[in-house]
Amino acid sequence: MKKLFTIICAAVVLFVGNSVKAQETAKEEKKGYEFTDIKRLPISSIKDQNQAGTCWCYSTLAFIESELIRMGKPEIDLSEMYLVYKTYMDRAMATVRTHGDVSFSQGGSFYDVIYGMKHYGVVPDVEMPAGVMYGDTLSNHYELSAVTEAYVEAIAGGKLKKLQSNKEGEMLWANGLEGIYDAYLGVCPEKFNYQGVEYTPQSFYQSLGLNADDYVSLTSYTHHPFYEKFVLEIQDNWRWGQSYNLPIDELMQVMDNAIETGYTIAWGSDVSEKGWLRGENAGIAVYPDIEAKGADLTGSDMAHWLGLSSSERQKEAMSQPTPQKWCTQQERQLAYDNWETTDDHGMQIFGTAKDQIGNEYYIVKNSWGKYGKFEGTLYASKAFVRYKTMNIVVHKDALPKDIKKKLGIK
Repeated sequence: MKKLFTIICAAVVLFVGNSVKAQETAKEEKKGYEFTDIKRLPISSIKDQNQAGTCWCYSTLAFIESELIRMGKPEIDLSEMYLVYKTYMDRAMATVRTHGDVSFSQGGSFYDVIYGMKHYGVVPDVEMPAGVMYGDTLSNHYELSAVTEAYVEAIAGGKLKKLQSNKEGEMLWANGLEGIYDAYLGVCPEKFNYQGVEYTPQSFYQSLGLNADDYVSLTSYTHHPFYEKFVLEIQDNWRWGQSYNLPIDELMQVMDNAIETGYTIAWGSDVSEKGWLRGENAGIAVYPDIEAKGADLTGSDMAHWLGLSSSERQKEAMSQPTPQKWCTQQERQLAYDNWETTDDHGMQIFGTAKDQIGNEYYIVKNSWGKYGKFEGTLYASKAFVRYKTMNIVVHKDALPKDIKKKLGIK
């Protein structure tokens, strides 16, 4: 009898132990980010910029390709390298003309693509694909950048008294630079055949029904007046493209209205923050409220969050949803002025979502191939976007009517 009692007690202990372990396992399984998509707009296929600083071109053309879908056109893959070539030549010319005061690098802006479409046209990707000149399907611009940066610096920063030109008035250094880009990127086509029709890059652009003047850049900083345009002071804005300046609440209204009414967004952001998650949570960007406090934070999740130290909150935010910080206009400005917010990366916003505790997110298309847990797309909390957005580009009709009126856009 005593032996039977002992066996029963052991069984009870084992059962209870297993139950507790099962509950703990269930709790662990509940951790992690879970998203419910609210709206997704059509996008073109995921691309990979690979080893090239050309996110500005990939993201803007992703945005333009979605614009074509919105307009009822069939999906088309446009050539990044065609506009990269044209932009690099223009930037080199600006660097030389300013004796090196305009920086020369791989970077660029959304405006480079908008300007390039209008002045140089566009071509299908099959006419000028990435990597083709060195037997690859992806870009590798390390060597190209080393060669061209040294070349341009030798002219712009050299001690030459006068630069040479040919009898047609073409600068010889520019012709030489074109030869380098021809070797690494390919020759820009002057004419090509697409689906049985012959085009030039300009006539192809016109055939798509796009109007570069329909697209506007918007930002939100206090060192310039709101509701006016200004040149955003970042190195890669070397064309001095202007952005309309809005209060941050209204910039967020534009973004929400764009997605709700069927327009995607070209999004420039800082991605160097701790909240830009890596490792197993790569593909998520958050701005956790590490210093959260106050009686307005109620409920079990909030109570748990308030009970953690700042370091514990930072660690937990890397692995599961937590309360998000809604920055002020002043906090945005300070992060820009003290170099905490930098002009790192261009992407495309194409949808909205929520996590399991109610935080709101934008769904984003990246240009790093099938990177991260969402295979090339990511979820950026609206709090992160509010804090870290450098600028956006949207179709002017994506703006709410009242904001459009304030900016004088017709």
